[in-house]
Amino acid sequence: MRRVISPEVERRRIRSGPFGSDASYGNNGAFQLDGPLGRELMLVVSDGGGWEHVSVSIHGKMPTWKEMSFVKDLFWTDDEAVMQLHPPRAEYVNNHETCLHLWRPTDQPIPLPPSEYVGDKSRGILSREEAEELLNELRRQ
Repeated sequence: MRRVISPEVERRRIRSGPFGSDASYGNNGAFQLDGPLGRELMLVVSDGGGWEHVSVSIHGKMPTWKEMSFVKDLFWTDDEAVMQLHPPRAEYVNNHETCLHLWRPTDQPIPLPPSEYVGDKSRGILSREEAEELLNELRRQ
């Protein structure tokens, strides 16, 4: 996690109420900011107990991949992997139906599967149409 929160994010820190904090809290606090789709994101950030964590919620909506990637880029560098987890059912906690979380352990790297298990990295980022055509091509084989 970045050691210093960017000035743009720091300006959007919630400073009063139950989630209130100030810059002395570092990477711990709540922030409200505009996301890449023009929707207001509510973020709760922490970096203690061996974990870096950001929860992301939008009033009445589920955050999109684009919004989660935007938040990842705000708090972590390009070379850091973070994850969303699906824990065992017995460990589920759901206090907010449309809140998603990003996690990164601080004491070990996150193991990553080989990129070819996901797709062909040489193709780059495909448009929706290109991805659909690729899937159709695979179905025809």
